[in-house]
Amino acid sequence: MDIFTALQTAVTGLKAQSYAIGNISGNIANSQTTGYKRIDTSFVDLIAEQTPKHEVAGTVMSQAQLTNSLQGPITQTSVPTNMAINGQGFFTVQEKSGDANGQASFSGNTLYTRRGDFTLDKNGYLANGAGAYLLGDNLDPESGQVVSSGPIKINNATLPAKQTTSISYGANLPKVPITVASQGGDSTPYAVAASIVTDSAATPAATPITVKAADSQALLDKSIAGPAVTAYTASGAPVSLSTRWAKVQDASVTPPKDAVWNLYYASSASSAAKDSDWINAGAAFSFDGSGKFVPPTNTAVATLGADGSSAIKIPAVTVDGAAVGDVTINIGANALTQYASSAGSVTTNTLTQNGYAAGTLNSVSVTADGKIVGSFSNGSTIPVASVGIVHFMNPDGLSPQSGGNYDQTLDSGVPIAGLNGAKLVGSNVESSNTDIAGEFSKMIVTQQAYSANTRVMSTAQQMMSDLLNVIR
Repeated sequence: MDIFTALQTAVTGLKAQSYAIGNISGNIANSQTTGYKRIDTSFVDLIAEQTPKHEVAGTVMSQAQLTNSLQGPITQTSVPTNMAINGQGFFTVQEKSGDANGQASFSGNTLYTRRGDFTLDKNGYLANGAGAYLLGDNLDPESGQVVSSGPIKINNATLPAKQTTSISYGANLPKVPITVASQGGDSTPYAVAASIVTDSAATPAATPITVKAADSQALLDKSIAGPAVTAYTASGAPVSLSTRWAKVQDASVTPPKDAVWNLYYASSASSAAKDSDWINAGAAFSFDGSGKFVPPTNTAVATLGADGSSAIKIPAVTVDGAAVGDVTINIGANALTQYASSAGSVTTNTLTQNGYAAGTLNSVSVTADGKIVGSFSNGSTIPVASVGIVHFMNPDGLSPQSGGNYDQTLDSGVPIAGLNGAKLVGSNVESSNTDIAGEFSKMIVTQQAYSANTRVMSTAQQMMSDLLNVIR
């Protein structure tokens, strides 16, 4: 290497360190920028071809080293629509291109960002602080189905009422129920033959089996309280559904018989229990000697699931003249049992129903699995949108754009949809991953390296001057 080459090498060193100080400056400037990923600098030596015995150090080239895969601190906020990705991944976003006829239009070019300070704009779209609009699936709150894919829009729409069609139920019925009659010395099962069902294969009666109000006291004395739940009609009117369990058959070995229970519900919630008709659900709830539930075998009454669950149909439920309609009792595998209980009463473990009254949207929140959930005035909490999240095989290969956005490149690979083990944290944002102390340390090293390169230039210049003075 001659003196001129040494000068050129020092110049490349100055350029490389200038590039590094520029990255350090940008990192420090963005130390408080939401979702910012610092840009480090790597150096590559460039060696000209030399003979094996005459190799010399060459010039240097500086390159950006992205840190997209390094997460920044997650900071809590008071905005429910703010969200941070805890793990690998990026939000999918688009930029707004304008408004036409009062409707927002978007660029159509999908970008990717870690900046999750999303808030609702005037049109109900979720946009972050850099003006990027969050993409995903907009869901129908009533059906849960996707209605559109693209920019997420939260509408303050009314949630229509939903009729109760199913009740999820799990409980233990006591092997020996303690009833009013049993406390008086009568422990025989309730045995009004006209109002009970003991055959699990029996065809449902054309009209509901009813215990009239005049005979309801006998049923009350020989039954125990079952679940009480508020159901809803098609118009959203609440209906109080009260039930009772009556053991109608004891188990025996000879002849072999299972224990059988019947479920009744009150046809009137406004009347006292003894003044109401009680409707038999129409199914035989049987239990074997081990206390395991044996579902009815008639498919018109029960539907069996592959996982051991069962669905018992109660037809035409009506309370105080308000028609709820057919209601299915969903019983999970091993959810309904008949085990000994000292209390002699029903122990309810699961009791939910799927109906609700009409409601308006009060607030939204973000779940860990990427759902935006709406809380409605009727108490329902229902997903209204699904956030678009992707990940890349090489996130550091993305191309940085303004506003904390990134573009796909050949090096990054194609976006792969899904959280891939990551979780969303609502009411939080990801802060910059810049470490101020680290950047100051790099600044000192960079400044020293820059000064050293200037010393090389001044030394080489002095050597050239000395060479010129030789011939004077």
